Formats: sequence, C-alpha cells, structure tokens
Amino acid sequence: MYKTILAVAASLGFLQLPVKQPAAENKPNIILIMADDMGYGDLGCYGQKMIRTPNIDALAKGGLRFTSYYAGNTVCAPSREALLTGKHTGHTSIRGNFLTDEKEDPAMPGEKVTIAELLKGAGYRTALIGKWGLGGEGHGPETQGFDYSYGYLDQIQAHDYYPPFLYENGKKIMLEQNADNKKGAYSHHLFVGKTVEYLQTSKEPFFLYLPYTIPHGDHVIPDNSAYAGKDWPTQFKNYAAMITQLDSDIGRLMQLLKDKGLDKNTLILFTSDNGANPGFAKFFRSNGDFRGNKTNLYEGGIREPLIAYWPGKIKAGQVSGHVAAGWDMLPTICQVAGIKIPGGIDGVSFYPGLFAEGKQATHPYLYWEYYTYNYNWNKPDATQPRNWLDSRAVRLGNWKAVVKTTPTDQVGKIELYDLAKDAAETTDVATTHPEVVSRVKEILLKATKADAPYFPYKH
Repeated sequence: MYKTILAVAASLGFLQLPVKQPAAENKPNIILIMADDMGYGDLGCYGQKMIRTPNIDALAKGGLRFTSYYAGNTVCAPSREALLTGKHTGHTSIRGNFLTDEKEDPAMPGEKVTIAELLKGAGYRTALIGKWGLGGEGHGPETQGFDYSYGYLDQIQAHDYYPPFLYENGKKIMLEQNADNKKGAYSHHLFVGKTVEYLQTSKEPFFLYLPYTIPHGDHVIPDNSAYAGKDWPTQFKNYAAMITQLDSDIGRLMQLLKDKGLDKNTLILFTSDNGANPGFAKFFRSNGDFRGNKTNLYEGGIREPLIAYWPGKIKAGQVSGHVAAGWDMLPTICQVAGIKIPGGIDGVSFYPGLFAEGKQATHPYLYWEYYTYNYNWNKPDATQPRNWLDSRAVRLGNWKAVVKTTPTDQVGKIELYDLAKDAAETTDVATTHPEVVSRVKEILLKATKADAPYFPYKH
C-alpha cells in the first residue's frame, strides 16, 4: 500500500524517483561489502600492524581509500538504515539498537525507499547476503527491494555463528548441522558460499549487498590457526582470525569476478558499520588513533574505512580526505547506475571524487544522534527508562561537536574539538570558540525530526 502511494506521488511530481534509464546491459555491477564492528584501524592499509589483510589492502592499492568517511551511526541497526535510505539518524526511523516486546529488531517502515528499490526499478537484480537487522519476519529484505536474500533478520540472532536457522527470501531455513547445539555450519562460511553461487549464476546488472557479520561478537571461528603462535588471549586470536578470514574470502570473490570477466564492469565498495569494541581498540588499536569506540559518537565510534575499487575506472593508489558518511552511499550508487538521485535525502554523492568527473559537492555539516537501550528496563528495581538519547554529534568543516546526555539531562554540554589539530579529540575548545558553539546549537535544533516511534520509547 505504501509503495503504491509513493508511486502515485511520484507521478504527480511530489517525489523525485528514477526516470526511464538506458538499457540495463550498459549498467555496471555494484558490490557493497560491509563488515560488522570492524574499526578504522583494523586493516593494514589503515595502519594495522598485528592483523593481516593483504587482499583488502590490495583493493586500496588498486583503487581509492577514504580517510574521512563516517558510518551512519555507532551501532548496527541505525547505521544500516542510514546507508540504505540516504538519511542521517536525525531523520531515520531507527536511531539506536532496540528490542521490541517480541524480542526482535523494530522494523524499518515499509514506505522507506531503499537503494535496492531504486536499483531494482532501473533493471538491476538485487541481493543481500548477511545481516539485515532492520526487522523480523515479514519485514525482511524481500519487502524492501531485494530480489534475493539470505542470512539473519535479527541482530541479536546474528551473535550466534552456529544458528539453528537462517532466512532465505523471508522463509526460515533450518540448519540441521547446528541442531541440538551442534556446531556444524559456521554462518559466515554459508554466506560466502551463497555469494559465490550468486556470482556464478546471476545475470547482469546486479547490486550485491554483503553485510557480513564478522568480526562482530560472539568472537568464535572454526579455525584461528593463522594466529595460533601468538601469545594472545583466545578472544583476540579469534578476532584477528575473523578479520583475516574476511580478507581471504574477499580475495576469493575478487578472483571469481576476474575468472568470470566481471571485474572490469563491477564497482566494489568496502566499509564497516561502526567502530570496534573497547577491548580490541586497546589491544589492536582497532580504531586507530581516534578516541572512543562502538556505542559513542567520538571518532573511534564512527570513523570507518571506505575503499572503492573498479579497475580501469577508478585510478589506482588514491587517498581521499573528502568528508563522507554512510548516507552518501545511496546518491553515489544511484549516480554510478545512471539513476536520478531522489529528493528529500541527506546524502551527497561522492561520485565526482571517485571518477574525477566534475566538482565534488560537500556537506554543510554531518549529524548523528544515538539512543542507548537499557536491557534491564523491566527489572523490578529498574530506575531508568527503556531507552534514551545518549549522544549527538556534528561535524562542521574541521570542527567536531559531541553532546553527551543522560536520562535526566537531555540537553547536555557541547564539547568542541578541532580535528585539524586534534583528531584524537583530547582537548575541548568550546569555551574559546563561542561562535562555533553557536552554529552547532543551530544545527542541533534543525537537524532532527521527532518522528521515530521507538526513539525515545514512550509506550
């Protein structure tokens, strides 16, 4: 029903949806790979010294590596909605992780228009393999433009790498190898197998979204022998092995593209959904030199790797300081596919920077807000609400503002950092730059809309 309303609105000129496009066979394939909880500093090409990532490093060497790219949020669900819809978390429906009364992720509303729907309307075959995280049964990828999907629907279920079931095209598929707590089928291996199968059989053009779950917890892997000789705790060996496994699988997929002659007509984008957890940030410097980690809006929680690779189209060996964010993926992919960029989004296409074509537009500012979830909200002695606005952040040129809040103080104090001089956000300079603080206050007022039903939860 919602999609019908959108179509009518578009025909009347109220929305900017795709216009008639050139023949599908002229369009490039697009593969978007997103790791889960992998930090800015977890890759060799971003400074990692302890974890081996030769295949991803080769993508960076053969393409374009961004140094000022930000995830949509500091936890998985809102980051994914921002990426798929082109809207920052002042405008998304999901603004933090949350468990409904049914113990599952709240569903992204059906009227949201995703990258997949736009590409499908332009003749693309669309697929998602990995973690959806934006709604349970009846609200999965198949309802938001994906022709094929395989993986987890719920982000809590995705903690289990030996799940009793996964979902394929919205239908529950039992995994007998994992019945009765057996550990016969590692989910990531299943995802890679389905990816290989898809690449071997799908017709062009295709959009393949691969939100793989590693190195997210639980931190288990069938084989951590790549780091068996290290004098590290098992959890850290497993974390490193998970990243190296992901790297090896990306190398395998790249070889398959070459073998099938698809590499010259396929754009590869690689990123992560949010920063690493604090333990890994300390041990591996997983978030680089940045302050913070997953669940906060300092740079370590949201600054992420982004690599773009397309041989013959994107010049090799480039490094870009262009400031971009997860909500820029939608307009960029639309432009790559030759689709008119829809109106009403927050994203700015970084296509000109990828291909050195035209002038690269920039954001007037970037904005995030993050709601924390209280997993003990229903305990008899609970005093705090089910969730609350935990923090907001603004990037304005080289200025970065962070506002931490509590259930009893939803205004908070504005912290201000000069990223040009202090990328690690060590020195709050708010008192000496009142004019910047004033601009940040204006942005905080206009950048958000109070139309997210679960954030804050008032029922």
